Amino acid sequence: MVPMAGNGDGKAIVRKRFLISGIVQGVGFRPFVFRSACELGLTGWVRNIPAGVEIEVQGTVETLDTFQRALVHDLPPLAAVTSSFAEDIPPVPERGFTILPSGDGAKNIQVAPDSAICDDCLRELFDPADRRYRYPFITCTNCGPRYSIITAIPYDRPRTTMAGFPLCPDCRREYDDPADRRFHAQPIACPACGPQLRLLDCAANAIAERNDALAQAIELLHAGKILAVKGIGGYHLAVDACNPEAVKRLRERKKRDEKPFAVMAADLVTARGLVVLDDQEERLLTGPESPIVIARKTPDCPVAPLVAPANGWLGLMLPYAPVHHLLMRDHFAALVMTSGNVSDEPVAFEDSDALRRLNGIADFFLVHNRPIHVRSDDSVLRLFQGKPLFYRRARGYAPRAVRLPFTAPPLLAVGAELKGAVCLTQGDQAFLSQHIGDLQNSSTADSFRHTIRHLAGILEIAPQLVACDLHPDYISSLHAAESGLPLTRVQHHHAHMAACMAENGLEGEVIGIIFDGTGFGADGTIWGGEFLVGGYEGFQRAGNFLPVPLAGGDTAVREPWRMALAWLYRSLGERAFNLDHPVARHLDDTQKGIFAAMLERGINAPLTSSCGRLFDAAAALLNVRQTVSYDGQAAIELEALAETAEAAGTYSFGITGNERLVIDFTPLFQDLLADTAAGTEAAAMAYRFHATVAKAAVETAVRIAGKTGLDRIVLSGGVFQNRLLSEMVYTGLLDQGLQIFTHRLVPPNDGGIALGQAAIAGWQRRR
Repeated sequence: MVPMAGNGDGKAIVRKRFLISGIVQGVGFRPFVFRSACELGLTGWVRNIPAGVEIEVQGTVETLDTFQRALVHDLPPLAAVTSSFAEDIPPVPERGFTILPSGDGAKNIQVAPDSAICDDCLRELFDPADRRYRYPFITCTNCGPRYSIITAIPYDRPRTTMAGFPLCPDCRREYDDPADRRFHAQPIACPACGPQLRLLDCAANAIAERNDALAQAIELLHAGKILAVKGIGGYHLAVDACNPEAVKRLRERKKRDEKPFAVMAADLVTARGLVVLDDQEERLLTGPESPIVIARKTPDCPVAPLVAPANGWLGLMLPYAPVHHLLMRDHFAALVMTSGNVSDEPVAFEDSDALRRLNGIADFFLVHNRPIHVRSDDSVLRLFQGKPLFYRRARGYAPRAVRLPFTAPPLLAVGAELKGAVCLTQGDQAFLSQHIGDLQNSSTADSFRHTIRHLAGILEIAPQLVACDLHPDYISSLHAAESGLPLTRVQHHHAHMAACMAENGLEGEVIGIIFDGTGFGADGTIWGGEFLVGGYEGFQRAGNFLPVPLAGGDTAVREPWRMALAWLYRSLGERAFNLDHPVARHLDDTQKGIFAAMLERGINAPLTSSCGRLFDAAAALLNVRQTVSYDGQAAIELEALAETAEAAGTYSFGITGNERLVIDFTPLFQDLLADTAAGTEAAAMAYRFHATVAKAAVETAVRIAGKTGLDRIVLSGGVFQNRLLSEMVYTGLLDQGLQIFTHRLVPPNDGGIALGQAAIAGWQRRR
């Protein structure tokens, strides 16, 4: 440090310059710096620059050390520092600490995700003496909408959907005061100048406004009505979760037969009566991200059984928008709060679209006039090994960056087809979008394109290349091919492996155990039970499940009995069709002949090594599920059944091959038939099935590790959402002295594919 004259106490005065990057604009970072410096008696200034925040601060060595610790440990709730640079500079004569106008320089833009209401705003919301008492749009620099309302950068009020709400004098005073927690909080408003609620009927007629709208909405929910509620990132469909008839009616209208609904509990105390929570799950529920957390139901969980049928787990969240608190406090223990859409369509977020698409599902609409610029569904996760494991990454987390272990050129990765998300890179930052949905209809395809334009615009990233899945017919792949940019096609499971590597900061080569449902393989078949060796540069297929026919193509995904018959046909030949079992007894002689020809000749029966389809086959053979109404249903219910059993051994399997190992589960299905004939409980059989797949995975990985000398294993693919299997594989590998890396920042399912594509394309272009 460069000292100058003392401060009167004989202590030398020094000066430092800081450059801070990350989510540090629009989150109260400058007022935090201002208050910290003033409290310590420091002089200097702080300002926004395109790369983040620049600070010059001056004082004694001791006070500067205290200030620097605050920059690390006392950040505002929504701030996230990704890089920090500090240097000593000469002291200057000055008085006081100020906030300067924004400066110029190289850009490194990061956008804050939407955030749950903070404790301070929540106290004000229910304080009769506060001027924002019961105001549904209360917010400050520490909470509220961000990503969903930004229309352009730089991030200030005219470039948000709050542009149409000029600040009243009281709000303007708060906005301009560096000592106020609403200093430069772009979404702030009050009842005098801000958005308002309205209650509409299905014909879009206004029934009530403001507090009356809220009061009547509560009465309608008590009466069992279905309400469309406009929130931060889109619409929810809400009913009383403890009203079986209301839940049943919602299922029928939404055309969602059995897939679990998410539930919003009034508060943490109430949540503990619905699900069993540990400390980490409670921290996640009450954090600013406010995700849906999948937790085990309590034995006397009061929600209607149809909320999550045939499932011992419940997806639960707490109120995160002020309107949620106003709806629920002192009125409901729990509300179903499911995405405002028809199944398989994106969540509605524009008012006119919601009134059109949700008409016939919702009885009434609780709306407001603050526009949502980009839709963002609720994030969904569960705990694995004490850390979050995403099922869906969206509101609260997107578009928070994942740091790559290397720098990449600006590029766009468009993901796969299911659970769509896109990724943009800039330097060593990878920005994964919110969950978009399955790219299988025009509505979701439109949302996909809008997300790309919006994210690239607010981050000011102009991609120089694009990466997509190897499958040529995905909507995402077609978009990439039509972009006119240099194109990198990435094999599906290679992208899964690279995504897990990237978020864990790994370079070099690893062994990837990639278990999922569907992915176009490099040999033209459908992969999904894979053991890969490699890194970002490339991979080798070191092992895989024995391929079997996918009888009926995509139809087999919806009808698991087809996969069970494919495995039984391999074990028993045509005798499989004569079994007195639900997988076969519904076929007449003609259908049996067609099915046999399909399997024998490969007619509409492409080969697949899919782990997901293996689970389907076992679920059908145990008569857990012959057909499914949503993705992964058979495996989810098979896992739920297995969790009710005691540990009960394993079944047989074979591992053959040398250059590439092949795991043959034919003996497993023979053992399952024998156990069925012996009257073994289905739960015990389901547990043994899980244990067998895990044992086969561990043995195969150990052999590959011995052959290659690699000891780092990454686990990825949608099947690793299965908690029981994941625990078995993880502990089995750990017992063998191997290093295991799992997902924590992005989903193991196809929602994380875009990150892997970006990492591979970025690395290869960099090389």
